[in-house]
Amino acid sequence: MKVLRISFIAFVLLGFFSASLRAQCETWNNSPKKEEAENAHMLYRGVVKGKDAAELEQLSAEEFNLAYNNWKKAYDIAPAADGQRPSHYSDGRNLLKVKYKRAKDEAEKKEIAAKILELYDQQAQCYENEAFLMGRKAFDMFYMPEYGFREATYEAFKKALEVGEKDSEYILLEPMAQVLVYFYKSKKIDQAETQKTYTQLEEIADYNIENNDRFGQYYESSKARMSAHFKEIEDEVFDCAYFKKKLVPDYEANKDSLEIIKYVYVKLRQQGCDSTEAKMVEIKSTYEALAAKINAQLEDDRRKNNPCYDASQLQQEGEYSRALDRYEECLQTATDAEARAQVYYSIASIKLYRQNNTGGAVSAARQAASLKSGWGRPYMLIGDAYAKMGRGCDDWNSRLAVLAAIEKYSYARSIDSEVADDANKRIGQYSDALPARQDGFMRGLKEGQSVSVGCGIGETVKLRFKD
Repeated sequence: MKVLRISFIAFVLLGFFSASLRAQCETWNNSPKKEEAENAHMLYRGVVKGKDAAELEQLSAEEFNLAYNNWKKAYDIAPAADGQRPSHYSDGRNLLKVKYKRAKDEAEKKEIAAKILELYDQQAQCYENEAFLMGRKAFDMFYMPEYGFREATYEAFKKALEVGEKDSEYILLEPMAQVLVYFYKSKKIDQAETQKTYTQLEEIADYNIENNDRFGQYYESSKARMSAHFKEIEDEVFDCAYFKKKLVPDYEANKDSLEIIKYVYVKLRQQGCDSTEAKMVEIKSTYEALAAKINAQLEDDRRKNNPCYDASQLQQEGEYSRALDRYEECLQTATDAEARAQVYYSIASIKLYRQNNTGGAVSAARQAASLKSGWGRPYMLIGDAYAKMGRGCDDWNSRLAVLAAIEKYSYARSIDSEVADDANKRIGQYSDALPARQDGFMRGLKEGQSVSVGCGIGETVKLRFKD
């Protein structure tokens, strides 16, 4: 008895849906109102033919009402027209979209929105072409506040992709990605479903970019926008394998771009790719080789175009004569006083410590000191030069040279605390080399008396004795 009851209910429901389907697919062919339906069809089609919803919106109120009222009359009598054309469904959606946009009452808008979607379903049932219609239905739902980011919209997109497969329209890619991101972030779908659905979107885009001569570029643009939306969650959703598939082609196509190679490698490491895997080793090696090449070229260019920098490098490399030439070039372009002071000091250092040119060293050091006040280094160098010059003189002038050197060290210490330790060390080293009191007495000289220093130094010092 129970089985019979269930069967009876199923039979009644089947009859109901069959009747419903027949009703929404009704034509005017056998209708007693055929002429009325055909006349209404002709009247509204004369207004709307060739126009989309945006163009219908520009109609005057009189024209629009004429079109809408006659469409509704024709649709009510024969939803499927003559059974050969789906225009009552497609035109109805466009007309209803205008009414939807103009409606102020939220309940009215909701009712119109539902009717628009219903017309998609009816056309799909009566005229097939389900893949296209389900895609357009999902697209419209996304942009209707009544549906938007709701579950019904997500399910509509999934259905559209299911029936459309690789023929799904490019207009679905971007909004579907946005809904997908929202559902994942809201924890309404898990990582596995997100991966699966997004991979399906990418496969649709890639297939049509490769094979769709007419709309390939549209799929490419839509994929770029889709990817931009999905970027927000792709690190969480996908692992190394996905990013290798996505990024390795970028690496292969841009092996001369240090920035792209670096990004690819770092991104793959962040997504868990093994640095010892062959492709990762290759990418890293390519990066290092290219970086070395670029850095070498940059270094060559810098040295060629910047004599100041080149001179400092040549000095470090022991190419002292070439360094001096480049420092002279540097002085022709350097205008900053402190920078020029440093150049003169470098010249003095090379001439004194590397070429034994004490006169040239003292001259350059004085130039350096004149350009930067409170700097003790040039005076320390002059002191070293005086000490060195004194070694080739007689004993008396050699000791006066030491005295001249100590005076420079003392002055350097008095103006620059950074050289104080070096100055004290040198002063201590040379203290025993000062003139002997007996030698001064024999020359009729007393402590504190000013005396001239020979040996080419040309300084006047106050006489001091070591005893």
